[in-house]
Amino acid sequence: MIVLTGNGRNHDPLAIPANEAHAPGRLRSLSEYSTAEINRRLRTYLKFIFVRDPFERLVSAYRNKFTRSYNTAFHKRYGTKIVRRHRANPRPEALEKGSDVSFEEFVYYLVDPRTQREEPFNEHWERAHALCHPCLIHYDVVGKYESLAQDSRYVLKLAGAEGEVEFPASSKSTRTTESMAAKFFDNISPFYQKKLYNLYRMDFLLFNYSTPTYLKFR
Repeated sequence: MIVLTGNGRNHDPLAIPANEAHAPGRLRSLSEYSTAEINRRLRTYLKFIFVRDPFERLVSAYRNKFTRSYNTAFHKRYGTKIVRRHRANPRPEALEKGSDVSFEEFVYYLVDPRTQREEPFNEHWERAHALCHPCLIHYDVVGKYESLAQDSRYVLKLAGAEGEVEFPASSKSTRTTESMAAKFFDNISPFYQKKLYNLYRMDFLLFNYSTPTYLKFR
């Protein structure tokens, strides 16, 4: 969108620095318009979302935010709280830095009723339906991460932007796959697998994702 709107100095999506792509104010959000303008856009604009297998997305968020040494902001804000609440006899260093949260502890944090009572989920692990409200907004296209290249080309074609910009192909061999997600869930008890599935169940149902075969409560 930054390339298509001409608001950036780069014409290659891959050349846009991450901090610029995520900077607030680069693109206007719907909430910045009047009610009449919001309704007009919802009625006449092409509306699309992209979704991903809920548990592969969740494992990907955990890997990126809690296992990367450079994500100190997430370690401080979320990791320290997770360690304090969900680890028996934590070391002082872990309480201070929050940089060694296990996936099991992350799951405990997600299903803990206190978590959502205190503040909304972070967008990286919030349920897709809660972020995008597909029951309120009638999307023209629901694309999927699993067919990202094909679906993105279709969206660009519908938007009349075919040939103006090409969605960059992913070359990462470290992206989270089903088999990788299965390994992370291997150490999660059936009880907590079920609680976590119930938390994300609506995303599985709304976006037509099957219950993962690696879950033990099936």
